[in-house]
Amino acid sequence: MEGLAGVVAGSSAICSVGTGEGLLYRGYSIEELARRAEFEEVAHLLVVGHLPTERELAHFKQALQVYRELPLIVKQVLQALPVSTHPMDVMKAGVVALGCAYPEELDFSNQDTCALRLLGALPSILIYWHNLHKLGKHAGLNSDKSMAHYLLEGLRTGTPLEEEVKAMDAMLTLYAEHEFNASTYANRITASTLSDLYSCVSTGINTLKGRLHGGANEVAIAFVLRFHSVQEALQEVDALFAKKEKIMGFGHRVYKKADPRSAVGFELAEQLKHLGDPKLFEIAIAIRDKVKQEKGLPDNIDFFGGLVYHYMRLERLYYTPFFVMSRAVGWMAHAFEQRAHNRIIRPTSTYTGASKRSFIPLQDR
Repeated sequence: MEGLAGVVAGSSAICSVGTGEGLLYRGYSIEELARRAEFEEVAHLLVVGHLPTERELAHFKQALQVYRELPLIVKQVLQALPVSTHPMDVMKAGVVALGCAYPEELDFSNQDTCALRLLGALPSILIYWHNLHKLGKHAGLNSDKSMAHYLLEGLRTGTPLEEEVKAMDAMLTLYAEHEFNASTYANRITASTLSDLYSCVSTGINTLKGRLHGGANEVAIAFVLRFHSVQEALQEVDALFAKKEKIMGFGHRVYKKADPRSAVGFELAEQLKHLGDPKLFEIAIAIRDKVKQEKGLPDNIDFFGGLVYHYMRLERLYYTPFFVMSRAVGWMAHAFEQRAHNRIIRPTSTYTGASKRSFIPLQDR
């Protein structure tokens, strides 16, 4: 089956997609989690296995805050990277260096600590590199704020608005987990070889970097930003239809009618449009409606998700690293689940090459 479409590749108790009940994280609907929970609550749910009590959440957040301070080797690696380095490669380099500084034990006895260390360090990796290479200063990484607040404060100037923090919390939650998507399945393959957690997360980052996976929200907002009016946008959509070209942010391998995350993304963009150009929101709606009407394709979370980040004045090349910080909790949850009932993932393929033939000596070729 090309692309493994429709192939059941395993079982999982972490996330349900396409079952007719929407998108559920360990049984909880994505809409409720995105609208009512902090991202750290969702991270605890996915990695630890249950929604935390107030005390558990406080301890969990405190651990993440402690691990925001990066070891010297990680800072040295980030300092050595060129300013032209793609932020996804920054994230990958930081994770690899962190694994060198604090490796996971071969028996995985410290896997929980490694997970907390990774989740705490991921925002700091981007914040440290951004401040050093973009602003020419060493960022202070000590903060008692939530991850959403820490990211906004570390990558912009000034104190973020409460509505921005809530929106970032929601965005991190929306992207945290999605069953056997490409990066998560690649992560599980790495876990199935009994490799360490840092390698599993690095595998996820490498896969997520691809434009057909994690980079879609960057492309979607770039498309919307091209236009100055609804009419101009619709004319271009017609032109793309005529050339049979794809518009990023629409359609999904699993969701044929609607992406359950999209409604929340739409709400967030609508709530934040006053922070930027509200006309962009109108243009996005017009594009969404036309694509849906003429092609039957629903928008996915990447379409309005990119607009949410844009209204929060965040660098476009950082959208996919935000995806990393979010999806890492899903990757780690899947790595733990794979380890608990492990069998190395090794599928077979249908051979389509030449039949058996005789070797020809070099001088006779």
